[in-house]
Amino acid sequence: MTANPNEICLSVSLSEQETWDLAQFLKRTGFADFRSHAVDDDEAYRMHAAALKVRGNLVTISYDPR
Repeated sequence: MTANPNEICLSVSLSEQETWDLAQFLKRTGFADFRSHAVDDDEAYRMHAAALKVRGNLVTISYDPR
């Protein structure tokens, strides 16, 4: 449960390898990748922002590929 009723808290179980691979993917993915799969710029920006949140959470648990 989150403090903001407009937010959804996700929980997912991943192996260490899956977690590392996801962190690598998010490191290498840029706005252009999201834009190529979005219906417009606004959706691409929202997708990119969500991915950055996930990446930030991965960093906090020591999955920070450089």
